[in-house]
Amino acid sequence: MTSNQFQAATDGAPRAAEVLLPSVHPQVFQQTVNQADMAISITDGQGNILYVNPAFTRVTGYASDEAVGRNQSIVSNHSMPRDFYRALWQTISHGEPWSGHLVNRRKDGSKYLAELSISPVVNGSGEVLNYLGMHRDITELHRLESEVRNQKALIESVVDAAPMVIALLDADDRVVLDNHEYKKLQADLGMAEPAPMLMSSVRASLEPEVGRLRRPSGYLFLDREVRLDPPGGRPARWFSCSGSRVREDDTSADAFLAGQGRDYLLLVAKEITSLRTQQEKVRVAALQAVMADEDRASGLRESLAAAIFRLEGPLNMMASVVGMLARRQGGTEPMAAALAEAIATGQQALADLRSMIPAKTREPLGAVNLNELLRDVLDLSTGRLLAAGITVIWQPQAMLPALLGAPNRLRSLFKALIDNAIEAMNTRGCRERELTVASRARLGGIEVDIADSGPGIDRAQLLKVFEPFHTTKRGGGHLGTGLSAAQQVAAEHGGFLEIEPTTTRGCRVRVLLPLHRRP
Repeated sequence: MTSNQFQAATDGAPRAAEVLLPSVHPQVFQQTVNQADMAISITDGQGNILYVNPAFTRVTGYASDEAVGRNQSIVSNHSMPRDFYRALWQTISHGEPWSGHLVNRRKDGSKYLAELSISPVVNGSGEVLNYLGMHRDITELHRLESEVRNQKALIESVVDAAPMVIALLDADDRVVLDNHEYKKLQADLGMAEPAPMLMSSVRASLEPEVGRLRRPSGYLFLDREVRLDPPGGRPARWFSCSGSRVREDDTSADAFLAGQGRDYLLLVAKEITSLRTQQEKVRVAALQAVMADEDRASGLRESLAAAIFRLEGPLNMMASVVGMLARRQGGTEPMAAALAEAIATGQQALADLRSMIPAKTREPLGAVNLNELLRDVLDLSTGRLLAAGITVIWQPQAMLPALLGAPNRLRSLFKALIDNAIEAMNTRGCRERELTVASRARLGGIEVDIADSGPGIDRAQLLKVFEPFHTTKRGGGHLGTGLSAAQQVAAEHGGFLEIEPTTTRGCRVRVLLPLHRRP
């Protein structure tokens, strides 16, 4: 288009450029528009084209002489709703600019998506004289944006359909993204956010490998097993957890050159409860055999220790009598010699009995999940609990930190307490038979409460019950070493147990164990 054609297309329009930039010749504006990379067209008030720039020809395929004199609608695909075009013309005819997206058609019939901006050109009285249209082909940009949206929707669909818990956590362990399985886990456990709890357990297991959580990329941990104990006596649930680092680039202008971003942790937890339940059945069966052997050995140790304890009293008394006779008769009394021989024989018998006491097996220390251990003891005691008609109220903290200890020794501790509770309730006159077992984490340790609805213990007996061979059970069939042995195990682990006095029937034993034993 010549300068005359450009001048004709803009006749009647305000010469704002001349006011603002009086030193700039109109030919500069013409050259600028001609060389602009954006398609530009100028029409009259009815949309008939008066001018197009070379970029318009490159985008639409229409040369200047093919476009000038024809209506702007030659590039329209006429696929937008009528109301759309009506609203567009209503806006620009009132002197207001309009911008939006249109599907256009090139001269060769191919379609493209245009990002269009139309600005009315008005005179001093506000009358619309011309329309300035500028548009660019954003087909490729739209395709890329659509692919990103499709990929995002596809990923979200796959994540939501995945048969595993998926959660994205920020640096403060806040969940910023999750899937349907995670929401189901929230509902099942009745807690707002189980992911931070899972991560706390994983971190505890990774303490010897603390550097792994600082890796910049890749798997931070893989197939770490975590156990959750839901409240209300529901069965335990196991998850195999894996985590990897995810980085999100900062989209702000300040980060364009700095390359800043935020790090997230992608937690994937696959439930393995079914598999672990089968393994637990096998493990509990093996544990039952081990505990039965240990009970027999413990019973033998208890019986022999009780026999020695009871024999030592008469022997000590006989030794005192021999001493008295020796002082009175000067050692010539035949009875004294006979008694001394009997004492020597008795002491030899005691030595033989002591040598028959089975030695305690030294058990290596390891990480212990007290919830799992308490469930083991309850499972092992199921037969006795059912036979006595006792209802168990299981109130564990959903997840406990690992405790350093000897698993079998700790099992013997809690088994002794639960056995005592069963025997206390399994008596005539005890109608309400409830056993409550609760666990919770405390600062630097774990507290376990075992409470029964039996007859309880008199306040005068609260300290004596920890003495060896002291029993409050009637009938004489109990040797009275259960609580003293349990206290000894607690002390071995740096903890203690105490019986809380109650104003009503029943007995509550509190066991407090530190997480780490002092050397």
